[in-house]
Amino acid sequence: MISAELAQQKLLAWLEQNEPHYNSELQLLKQPFSSPGYHTALRDVPYVHPTRESLAYAVTLLNSGIPHYQERGCAILEKVISLQDTDRSRPTHGIWSWFYEEPLDKMAPPDWNWADFCGKQLILAAMHHNDVMSPGLKSRLRDAIFRACNAIILRNVGPGYTNISIMGAFVTLLAGEVYYYPPYRDYGLQRLKDFHAHTLRLGTFEEYNSPTYTTVAIAELSSLHAKTKNEVARRLTAELLNVAWRMVAEHFHVPTRQWAGPHSRSYDKLLAPKFLSFLQIALDGEIRFIPDEELIFEPNWYESGMSCPEPYRSYFIEPHRQHARQCIYENQAKQIEKHATLFMNEAYALGTVNKEIMWNQRRNLLAYMNNGGESAYMQLQCLHDGYDYAAAVITSQQNEGDVLYGISFSTNGGDTHSSLDRIKGQVKAQDLRIRLEFGGCLDGVGVKVLDERRAQVQLGEHTICVQNVLSEFRVSPSKTGWEWRQQDGCLYLDYILYNGPEQTFDFTKMKRVGLIFALSLGNQEKWLPVELADHNDHWTAQGSNGETSWKIAIRHKPATVDELLSVQT
Repeated sequence: MISAELAQQKLLAWLEQNEPHYNSELQLLKQPFSSPGYHTALRDVPYVHPTRESLAYAVTLLNSGIPHYQERGCAILEKVISLQDTDRSRPTHGIWSWFYEEPLDKMAPPDWNWADFCGKQLILAAMHHNDVMSPGLKSRLRDAIFRACNAIILRNVGPGYTNISIMGAFVTLLAGEVYYYPPYRDYGLQRLKDFHAHTLRLGTFEEYNSPTYTTVAIAELSSLHAKTKNEVARRLTAELLNVAWRMVAEHFHVPTRQWAGPHSRSYDKLLAPKFLSFLQIALDGEIRFIPDEELIFEPNWYESGMSCPEPYRSYFIEPHRQHARQCIYENQAKQIEKHATLFMNEAYALGTVNKEIMWNQRRNLLAYMNNGGESAYMQLQCLHDGYDYAAAVITSQQNEGDVLYGISFSTNGGDTHSSLDRIKGQVKAQDLRIRLEFGGCLDGVGVKVLDERRAQVQLGEHTICVQNVLSEFRVSPSKTGWEWRQQDGCLYLDYILYNGPEQTFDFTKMKRVGLIFALSLGNQEKWLPVELADHNDHWTAQGSNGETSWKIAIRHKPATVDELLSVQT
């Protein structure tokens, strides 16, 4: 942990930076509007007043110890509590909308995670700042926390939803302790036990290797470990923190200072300064990714007690070579098993997952490359009219820097989201393509399209050779094949499936649809030999590097997401 003096300096500087964003009339924090494209129906709104961020701001104001800041923090608590749904007849009872500007019944749909996110901030306020609250606010705060706990318990998220499973345990267990209410305490402890058993059985978090949510999980587990009075909970959180830190350490690529893939959920292509700040704080400043004065302040980090265990600290300092495969999900009833593979050396880190949907938060094939001391990345996407197409499914196998990957199309997957906008077999499109996006430091980049099947990217000392082995996507009229361009600081190498007037693609009527590619990343030109076979209802592709061979299989016919994920290779 950084010193208490520096932590207080960062806290006060953060509050000063946010001073212009406080709306004293609404008693909420104002921020520029941004959206992941789901839950909120707001569009083209310049500013919004978010509930979650306002509560985090309120708790930070209370943590400052400065009377006029604490008075403002109490006012924000009052305001946000008043925005909670208190109608027991509604399914949204106990949660909040994202924004003051958008009531719950206008969201598309409401986000039940807000019981967890907002409930967490309220319980932190109740634990540490009751002494500055009026009797009325204390009572209203207790009622709001209880409503959030009831919403969390009613929803009862399973252990596969890593960060929400942890956060719900945090809120309910600590609410039970603060208010001496055994039903919440017992539920929270059992939820933590269930998450612990699930995680240790799998050997990792099911929400695997997510820069965003692993840092959230570490902060939540660290804070719960520090604040709970329950010794069983302290033991469980300590063991879970070891799992989390091992995952982070093994994926940190020292030469590029990047968090190697694959990522189950991510919002960035390159590691944001926020996450480097997180690591620097948790490493007690043993390594300086950024100067102390540039450390990002995140509410709740500095008092969570988070600290990287000693056995994993060297992973962030010394380059290490790694070739690992990890089971990250299994469902025996559906015969689905997902594995993540990572190969890392001093030049690059390449990570893949063998079965997954192509949602925009997934990083299913992700490479980080050291380009003259700076970082470059390569990411695979399937795009529908320019946005990640979640109904597509990747199948892949990786051997060091060589990957075979296939793209299939589901009949019931999501369009822009994994589940909120399912396609019901059909989708309208003007453009469908498979993209390799390159970004970061692109010094020395060049592209060669050798023929209709093969393309090559030279990026500094790195050579990426990609070849289309199978292309069964028959749409007429349509331009197909490789296309590339540089735009907005990125290089896009696209394999076009369709580009033309809007058409309806009915996947339920298609008999043979699928694509297979072979990719090699290294320091010289290398075309992976691939043997393609057409079977009764599926294709197989087998790659070989002379010493090792591996293969993938994809179905001829589009099917449900579960059916595509269950295909065995």
